Amino acid sequence: MNDNIFDSLYERLISREEKLALIGLGYVGMPIAVEFAKHINVIGFNHNPKRIQQYREGVDPTHEVGDKAIRETAVEFTSDEGKLKEAKFHIVAVPTPINSDHTPDLFPVENASRIVGRNLVPGSIVVYESTVYPGVTEDVCVPILEEESGLKCGVDFKVGYSPERINPGDKVHTLTTIRKIVSGMDELTCRIIKQVYDIVIEAGTFPVSNIRTAEAIKVVENSQRDINIAFMNELAMVFDRMDIDTNEVIDGMNTKWNALGFRPGLVGGHCIGVDPYYFTYEAERLGYHSQIILNGRIVNDSMGAFIADKAVQQMIRAGQAPKKSKVVILGLTFKENCPDARNSKVADIIERLGGYGIYPTVVDPWADPDVAKKEYGVEIVPFISVQDADCIIVAVAHNEFRALGLRGVLKLFAHGAAEEKVLIDVKGLYKIEELKQSGINWWRL
Repeated sequence: MNDNIFDSLYERLISREEKLALIGLGYVGMPIAVEFAKHINVIGFNHNPKRIQQYREGVDPTHEVGDKAIRETAVEFTSDEGKLKEAKFHIVAVPTPINSDHTPDLFPVENASRIVGRNLVPGSIVVYESTVYPGVTEDVCVPILEEESGLKCGVDFKVGYSPERINPGDKVHTLTTIRKIVSGMDELTCRIIKQVYDIVIEAGTFPVSNIRTAEAIKVVENSQRDINIAFMNELAMVFDRMDIDTNEVIDGMNTKWNALGFRPGLVGGHCIGVDPYYFTYEAERLGYHSQIILNGRIVNDSMGAFIADKAVQQMIRAGQAPKKSKVVILGLTFKENCPDARNSKVADIIERLGGYGIYPTVVDPWADPDVAKKEYGVEIVPFISVQDADCIIVAVAHNEFRALGLRGVLKLFAHGAAEEKVLIDVKGLYKIEELKQSGINWWRL
């Protein structure tokens, strides 16, 4: 096929002669679809009819762009894969989770490739945004596209990779303000992909020489964060034994200009808690055993159990019988002010407490109760029903919990002596002076 057919794709998208299709309408795909629809014709595909119906009704379950933006968008939401035949530029933005043995679960991206392949027409470009290890786009996805479509990559269609960088729940660093990595299977494809993303990315795009490099950038930037947080988590565990407050140490360290600002915490979600395993999987396959990345993962994956153990210790220290204590956990989602509960490490706290025969009450105004029940077997209770707590674990710093302040949290405890109450401040929300003045037993990460 003549490259001129691809070369004019950008102009045809701008003139609305052709359409862009977004495959996967979650925390990543939906904001992309909505932003592009301000400028060009967009088809938003998701295989889940329930999710499509929510969007058609003007409901944003992700809270990424808001209901108003969904009601006003020109995106053509559909669960009919046949509609993809109308598009020539496809963006695949589906999750890439891990299996229970920490190996990559490529089923979502493979299935999306099959769907796109079945509906791929000559002259199309397919761009993957899903986080994968280097080589997946060309070695795994392209053969599926070719098999399902009967077309030849590089002749009838082209592929590229542009890793997603959306930070769920972040209203400052949004899609348009984050510089976008772009790549293509050849110079022409990369140039067209850059042109298309430049339509919506105000911060600009950053082309790299090949797809494998772009794939590596994504897994490495999240692995870097994971390792840095693991270092702080390891320090927190050591400082706990030294009776030194970790946050005070970090506050002091951050007075130096080159401090990185990382703090200890629970590392979950669909990116930082997952992507390093994609990187180490491919490294192991090539004969290299990770010396740092996997150890960082081990540290971060152990934090839920560590926090649960400290809670039990504090309850015993307060004279409680932990199995009879009413434990309340504030927060379930993987991060603050975000409804995403995937790979939540708060679930590790709950599981560990269950090993002690302790079954906590869980409150989270952001979490979907159905998802919490399905994924973790956890019943989310209304905040208004929380009372008479013996131990409170503030696990996620939602604005609703921050607004309570320490005084508000103390009102949730049962009546009785202050020294019999336990507060576990995972996020370091409260000042040491306030905690000491309260008279309760407290511990913070």
